[in-house]
Amino acid sequence: MADPANTKLGRMLLDKITPVVMVLSTRNVEDSCRKNGLSLIEMLSPFCNFDNVDVPVRTASEQPYRLRKFKLRLFYASEIRQPENEATREKLKQVVSVAGETDFRELSLDSPNLDFVPSWFQTFNRDLVDAVSFSEHEAFDHPVACLVAVSSKDENPIGKCVDLFNSSQLPSLLNDGAMDPKILKLFLLLHDNQDGKPEITTEIFSEMRLTFGTSASHLLYINSSTDGMEQHQENPWSIYNLGPPDGKKPGCLLNVDDIEELRNIMHDISSKRIIPHMEVKIRVLNQQISATRKGFRNQIKNLWWRKGKDDVVENPNGPMYTFSSVESQIRVLGDYGFMLHDYELALSNYRLISTDYKLDKAWKHYAGVQEAMGLAYFMLDQSRKDAEYCMENAFNTYLLQKIEPSSIQNAIRCGIWWAEMLRARDQLKDAAAVYFRISGEDPLHSAVMLEQASFCFLLSTPCSLRKGGFHLVLAGQLYKKCDQIRHAIRTYKYALSILKATCWDHLKDHVHYHIGKWYASLGMFDDAITHLLEVLSCSHQSKATQESFLKDFLQIVQETGKKFELPSLQLPVISPHLITVFYEDHRTYASPQAALVRESLWRSLEDDMILLPSSVKTNWLEPRAAFFPKKDEKSNVCVVGETIKVDIGFRNPLQIPISLSNVTLICHHSVEQEKTEPDMSGPSVDRNELRIFSGEFHSDTSLFSLSEVDICIQGCGTVMVQLTVTPKMEGNLKLVGVRWRLSDAVIGTYEFNFDVSRRKLPKGKKKGGSIAKVDTQFLVIKSLPRLEGVIKHLTERVYAGDLRCLTLELRNLSKISVKNLKMRTNNPSFITVAEQDASHMDFPSGLQKPIDSLKSCMQFNADQAHGVFVFPNIKVSNETPLQWPLWFRAATAGSASLLITICYEIEDGASPLKYRTLRMRYDLEVLPSLEVSFKTSPCPSRLQELLVRMDVLNRTSSESFLIRQLSCVGYQWELEQLQPFESAISVEVTAGQALSRFFKLKNRRVHSIPEDEVSLEIPRVTDVRLVDSDSMGLLDTSALPFASFHYQERRKQEVQDQDHGKTVDFILVSELRNNGNASSSGSSIHSHHTCHCRVTSMNPVWGLIEGPRLVRHNFSESFCEIKLKMTIYNSLEDAVLVSIETVDSPPQSNSTGSAPSLSGNDIGWHDTSRLSEMRVTTDVMGTRVAKAAPPESVLAFVWSGTSSSKRTIEPMSSTLIPLQITVFSPGTFDLSNYTLHWNRISSQAQDNESDSKSTSRICHGQSYHIAVLPREPNDL
Repeated sequence: MADPANTKLGRMLLDKITPVVMVLSTRNVEDSCRKNGLSLIEMLSPFCNFDNVDVPVRTASEQPYRLRKFKLRLFYASEIRQPENEATREKLKQVVSVAGETDFRELSLDSPNLDFVPSWFQTFNRDLVDAVSFSEHEAFDHPVACLVAVSSKDENPIGKCVDLFNSSQLPSLLNDGAMDPKILKLFLLLHDNQDGKPEITTEIFSEMRLTFGTSASHLLYINSSTDGMEQHQENPWSIYNLGPPDGKKPGCLLNVDDIEELRNIMHDISSKRIIPHMEVKIRVLNQQISATRKGFRNQIKNLWWRKGKDDVVENPNGPMYTFSSVESQIRVLGDYGFMLHDYELALSNYRLISTDYKLDKAWKHYAGVQEAMGLAYFMLDQSRKDAEYCMENAFNTYLLQKIEPSSIQNAIRCGIWWAEMLRARDQLKDAAAVYFRISGEDPLHSAVMLEQASFCFLLSTPCSLRKGGFHLVLAGQLYKKCDQIRHAIRTYKYALSILKATCWDHLKDHVHYHIGKWYASLGMFDDAITHLLEVLSCSHQSKATQESFLKDFLQIVQETGKKFELPSLQLPVISPHLITVFYEDHRTYASPQAALVRESLWRSLEDDMILLPSSVKTNWLEPRAAFFPKKDEKSNVCVVGETIKVDIGFRNPLQIPISLSNVTLICHHSVEQEKTEPDMSGPSVDRNELRIFSGEFHSDTSLFSLSEVDICIQGCGTVMVQLTVTPKMEGNLKLVGVRWRLSDAVIGTYEFNFDVSRRKLPKGKKKGGSIAKVDTQFLVIKSLPRLEGVIKHLTERVYAGDLRCLTLELRNLSKISVKNLKMRTNNPSFITVAEQDASHMDFPSGLQKPIDSLKSCMQFNADQAHGVFVFPNIKVSNETPLQWPLWFRAATAGSASLLITICYEIEDGASPLKYRTLRMRYDLEVLPSLEVSFKTSPCPSRLQELLVRMDVLNRTSSESFLIRQLSCVGYQWELEQLQPFESAISVEVTAGQALSRFFKLKNRRVHSIPEDEVSLEIPRVTDVRLVDSDSMGLLDTSALPFASFHYQERRKQEVQDQDHGKTVDFILVSELRNNGNASSSGSSIHSHHTCHCRVTSMNPVWGLIEGPRLVRHNFSESFCEIKLKMTIYNSLEDAVLVSIETVDSPPQSNSTGSAPSLSGNDIGWHDTSRLSEMRVTTDVMGTRVAKAAPPESVLAFVWSGTSSSKRTIEPMSSTLIPLQITVFSPGTFDLSNYTLHWNRISSQAQDNESDSKSTSRICHGQSYHIAVLPREPNDL
């Protein structure tokens, strides 16, 4: 710690604990002094403070020391008494009020300086210390000397000196016995030079010296100035802030000689009279106390005497200890030593008397001496722990004596000195705790103490911001109770600068709200509105609190009688991400939904269309450079008469509804570019500035027109509002922001502060889309034609497979025609362009194919599937709209977004834009309808036929579908029914129902086609009608629109390694029986496409056994021989070499008589006689009769024909091989115990079998059952 004398507490002690001089003066003395605007004490006080007195002092010890600083305090005799509590309170209130005016003017509205502690705190603390001055329990304020001042004009000045020191005029401390009345007396004869006759003054002074002594008498001449206009370069009385009552400056009649004489007289009084007197008094008291109290013997004697002493004092109405008591003398000795800076002497006497006060239970005296000990420890810079202990002990002891009125005041003084002691030692947090303890019950006093505690927290290390802010808020509340509004605002603003870094939202709202209310009470409505704006969007507050905040805010605004425009109004809240700007340049939109699509998707559709050659070899980028200035090449372009739309989201953060009226855009339009070029950034809006609304809510309507809406936002709700501006003249247009009126009381504004120039895009990346949140500046060009388009009869909800004919209608409202129209869609599986005459066709009857035409070829040009449709030489003018038919089919279930773009050329060659595009978007919800699947398998009775199983499941919840027809699309397959059409029954599939039907596929290909020509072959379509109604003919699925949509389905369902000859497609046509809500009125046709169904799951070479299924034979005569034949078909493109290997049946089992085949298939048979009764009458050659063979060696049948045969079969052809079996016993037999071997022979070596390159494969026999039953001889 630094030198204690240089700390705040040290300076306060050196200023407050100094010798007191009692002043007694006559009226004439005061009148002479008043000519200078000063009293006697005020005139003498500036010369009582000696910063470098340099006087040698010897107190109790023999070693002298030099006194460097010394000060006298002058008081009139009437002032030497304890101040009244009410007077002290008024004085403190005056200090706070004056400081409030000063600090409030200097307070910064933006960022208060928390490191700056208000200077008036020191004045306030000094006044609190002065509130307990002149107490009887301590001698700090007891007069050391008495200065008697008489004037040369007084009658009998010597007698006046005696009369002034009359006991009736002396202070109570002298009369009550608390202080020794025998004090040093000094006499001053004052002569006013304005009165003349200095000779008389000399005579009077001589008499005074003879009467009172030469050293005790002093002569002072004043008012030597003749004109009364003395100007002092350094006015000694300026530090006292004294103002003359008559407008004269202090000391106006005192010249330099007078001031020098004043200084010399006070120096002599201090150094030659008062300090020596105090030295003598200290030595005398020290000798007396040493003789009676010091030493071990005296201490024991004093302790024994005090144990038997009566607790009742001799004078109950007087002080507890008189000036003649040993205790009072010890205390005076210590206090005199303290005032002469001999702190060791003071501390030793304080220790000596402390025990006596404690034993006597003189608690006020004990607390006072403990307090003085703590201060002595501090000034000696010794034992911090002992100093703090003494201060705390004194503080607590004072508080225990609450019955005495002055005890609380003494505790406050002790607390102030204690807190300053801790602050001097950088124990700021402990000092804050002390300030909090001495806050007391008086609101004003408590407010000042709490504010000082807050600064201790803020200046501590580490800084306690939250505690400091909390104490500031408490202080502000107490200031408000005392009607110190300015101090309340100041402390709250200090707290606000701290709370910004915290998450105490409720406390911040409390601070802002009350600052606003207090500013309003002072008539400072601008500042009040600024702070109340901060609490309007308090979403974390309760509903009642929000209503209160909003009500008070609107009430204060109404009290001003003005309408304010508030850029910082946060009610409602507008977020930048909820602001979207829609505009049209060469890109136009049929609906707002179309503008929401990413620009990259539109560009992917439009690039090929724009680059298509036309009569003018150009693209849409070239006209910009030709018509626009170079500085505007990258500007956003809009067209006169075409609306710019801004979608803005207004969010209500409160739980209560709010109403907004006159919501509109703020725009700036300039016709002449040269004059407005520097101003294109638009007016700057200061969000902290309050502007009085001029009353002109609407902008100039001759340049542009604005939309205006009124909305009501429910609690915690968000409302999207679309505002529009339509330019009427060419020039430059800037969207500045949005304006609204809240509750018809205040105008709120929000600025679009998007900075286009600072937004850098990556290299090679284009600025995409007209939906850009940074598009606020536009170049307005002249009016251009604009197409408006709509697709009629397209509903938002359809069933999957729904097929219908729609109409595209295009209108041009401009007088300028457009030409070279082109169209493209992102999803051709949903939309395809129809022929123009399709609009006059009856749907669906117009799609029927001619009668008896069951086969046709697919009629579709695949080159148009993904290309651009060019409208044939059509111009669209404002006379008649263009209507063009479209085919629509809901391809897949789910959500689908159809994007359609139409590019057209403006016929006016002078137009700044050569091309424009119309972008259309339709969002559909496709509901599930029929789920269709197909499965093919070889036909067991035909070589070149397949069985087809169709499974249909109705996945709707309430609709029914009529299965109308099934079409097959393939290169070599034809579809037929398993039964004749006349026996077919109409099938209706209800909701949730499943259906299975069987068909057969015939291979119509009978000759080989080169493999490279298969892909060029046109697929054929065969149709099967599934209804028995003659009115429902077959629909031509080979033509549009079926062919186009089928092509898209083939591409979508495309699989790898597909072969045109090995797959087949199916088209199921159904009709919705109950239209419901998902389809339009009239007939509703649905088509379901299943593509790439494989039909080659069988072996490429297979054989089929043909022969009888039931044979009767008389086995009693001979065995049975049955002739069979096998047809072998080769479906490959090469010739194959086939061979058949047969295996005889194994012996029959005793139990079942069944012989398992070689192929592993079970063999079952019909037993007609017991095996024991069977006889074999002939052998294989028929030449002898054999005995009955054992059951274990009997064969069921044997292959009696060729056991192995080889044949060569040409490509795509078949051959017939005869077979024969011999059956020895009746039964049912499975003739699958054979294998078919085939080798693939290349076409170059099929004549030379041995040298041929072949691929071999083995196929096991297919199941073929034959039943052989016995026949009796008498059977016919």
